[in-house]
Amino acid sequence: MSAVTDAIAPSAEYSGFIGWVLHLMETLGEVGVGAAVFIETFVPPIPSEAVLPGAGFLAYDGRMNLWFAILAATAGAVLGAWIWWLLGAWLGRDRTRALVARIPLLDADDFDRAERFFLRWGPLAVLLGRCVPLVRSFISIPAGIERMPFWAFTLYTTLGSAVWNGIWIGLGYAFGPAIKPVLAEWSGLLSNLVLGGIALLVVWFVVTRVRRIRREAAAASDPAPEAAEV
Repeated sequence: MSAVTDAIAPSAEYSGFIGWVLHLMETLGEVGVGAAVFIETFVPPIPSEAVLPGAGFLAYDGRMNLWFAILAATAGAVLGAWIWWLLGAWLGRDRTRALVARIPLLDADDFDRAERFFLRWGPLAVLLGRCVPLVRSFISIPAGIERMPFWAFTLYTTLGSAVWNGIWIGLGYAFGPAIKPVLAEWSGLLSNLVLGGIALLVVWFVVTRVRRIRREAAAASDPAPEAAEV
């Protein structure tokens, strides 16, 4: 009987969305953690901070290696950053800005914000930008456009990503003893709260972006005042 109990994944003890996420992460292992961080580079509305503490909790529960999880998350972040750096270096400023503007729910302002951040802080922006949602997805682009040395860029990205991922995974690991009994008792209710929070975040992001896109489209289509008077 005990052998059967031990064979059951601990995530199966938890219900709802939280149980499903923990089970999925446990199934995919550390590679899944890296994949989630990599995907966030291109789908920024869902931040990796929503996934990383779960990896830390699984590490606390002995179902994932803490250091491998941090390593995988950092590798996923660096790989995504490389892609954006190469696009910026290859396409140049104007074409890269136009490409970002064509990505659904993103616009040129996201590019401009990351560019201003990089031009102000230089290589330090690459290091600090890993800690800022949205900015960390695009800070690699101006670094590529300005041809920041690739290995220096990789070093700053790796350091920033490792520290940031380590903090969030470490929090899940450190608070594991407190989290486990709470999840065992309230995982269903907490799952509903988490899903509601994610839904509100996504709706807010989509609505604000759609409104901004419509305003910009309306402003672009309006005739100039001089033309209207003629």
